[in-house]
Amino acid sequence: MEHLKFEEMGISPELCRAIKDMGFEEATPIQSKAISAALSGRDIIGQSQTGTGKTAAFGIPCIERINPDDRRLQAVILCPTRELAIQVSEEFRRLLKYKDNIRVLPIYGGQPIDRQITALKKGAQIIIGTPGRVMDHMRRRTLKMETVQMMILDEADEMLDMGFREDIETILVKIPAEHQTMLFSATLSPEILDITKRFQTDPEFIKVVRKELTVPSIEQYYFDVKEKTKLEALTRMIDIYDPKLALIFCNTKKRVDDLVEALQGRGYFAEALHGDLKQPQRDKVMQKFRNGTIELLVATDVAARGIDVDDIDIVFNYDIPQDEEYYVHRIGRTGRAGRSGKAFTFCVGKEIYKLRDIMRYTKTKIVQQKLPTLSDVEEMKTAIFLEHIQETLKEGHLMPYIDMAERLAGEEYTALDVAAALIKYHVSAFRTDDAEILDDINLGGTEIYGGSGEKMVRVFINAGKKQKIRTKDVVGAIANEAGVPGKALGAIDIFDDYTFVDVPHEYVRDVLYGMKNCRLKNKKVHVEIAKKEKHKK
Repeated sequence: MEHLKFEEMGISPELCRAIKDMGFEEATPIQSKAISAALSGRDIIGQSQTGTGKTAAFGIPCIERINPDDRRLQAVILCPTRELAIQVSEEFRRLLKYKDNIRVLPIYGGQPIDRQITALKKGAQIIIGTPGRVMDHMRRRTLKMETVQMMILDEADEMLDMGFREDIETILVKIPAEHQTMLFSATLSPEILDITKRFQTDPEFIKVVRKELTVPSIEQYYFDVKEKTKLEALTRMIDIYDPKLALIFCNTKKRVDDLVEALQGRGYFAEALHGDLKQPQRDKVMQKFRNGTIELLVATDVAARGIDVDDIDIVFNYDIPQDEEYYVHRIGRTGRAGRSGKAFTFCVGKEIYKLRDIMRYTKTKIVQQKLPTLSDVEEMKTAIFLEHIQETLKEGHLMPYIDMAERLAGEEYTALDVAAALIKYHVSAFRTDDAEILDDINLGGTEIYGGSGEKMVRVFINAGKKQKIRTKDVVGAIANEAGVPGKALGAIDIFDDYTFVDVPHEYVRDVLYGMKNCRLKNKKVHVEIAKKEKHKK
């Protein structure tokens, strides 16, 4: 009963499809226990912490029990704060992706009430709101409770702590006697138990006990990145740490496949492991991973459950897990058998709140780190290359190659010259050109300009007024050669011999590559990131 597939729970195909799009392969423990009971119409008391998937635990049965042909109000969900009301309504909208005849409306304080009244007049079957604002609409008769069949109290303990008990009781009294009540709370205080006695009938008590975790041998770090720079961030970390075996977690099967394709395209030995693979395929992939034929295994949480490999150096959370317990299972794959291990998590924007929940749950500090710059990666690759040379020297058996070296050396070059040339040739293969010096993630060493919240990077072009360059020539060239719209560009300063253009940092790489062989007024121009001394002239 711990982990059920959603398809096994009698949920409609449209909802199953939406759940799959959200990246859930199977139900969490609270979902497994609560959904079937709620679908039967029973009252529920659910005791679980934030991050256990309880929104879907009440959201899925709530949506399934709504009559889409009845435009009247059928379900009310009370939340302690506007932030939670917004979060819950967003989750409902994702669940309703393939059901366009059920309307959800969040109502909370801080938003103009007139706008809410207009929206309520259009009709909504599900209302998600804070107690104070719901009461306000009830007094105005813009919210009629006579048709409500489901009442859900989310984070009931928080609502009581905030002094909403009277409001909650007033709302519950106004609901028809025949209705379903679901109450979810992290703790069950005497006050909450009193509410359950007064307003629930023979409720089913569902409790999810969470395991404690301590993983002292695992170093845990996170990186603040943008979604579009995740791949670059991941490959830099792989290049820096050069793991023998690394496990990379994504939240969905599609993400796994896309990431494997991108990694293979960059020359990494990576394979996928997820629920769509048949058992023989899974066995084959795991065998390759165990014997080191592949160094990177990209997996979903469900598929990774059977992985039992002791010498995994690093676990990467390419996506932050949906559930804190998944984080525990993920990072526990490294640091086994007395070894030390590392866990790196990529965090995008508001995901920092999820990460803080994970830290609270695991009672460990996940330390923020800056991503390595491209020059750091170069340095590390050079060091690894020189180590390989030293190992080769120790191994010996160099006679055939000494003959080749002697043929290259002679009166003009020494053996030292030949060795230096070979090292230069190899190292230059991973030296970066000007386009790659731009650090998409940290913008290391590049001057950034503020402007309406937009980060700009100044680009230098070695042509100006003497070549009769005009603003429209520059805009046109960048648009044609780099595909960057003119309206995205910032200031364009044209001097006698050169021009500066402020480019949004996400477009700089496109501009540098696109303009490599560009001509302005029949002059082949050179484009690079402006050096400080240049644009201070």
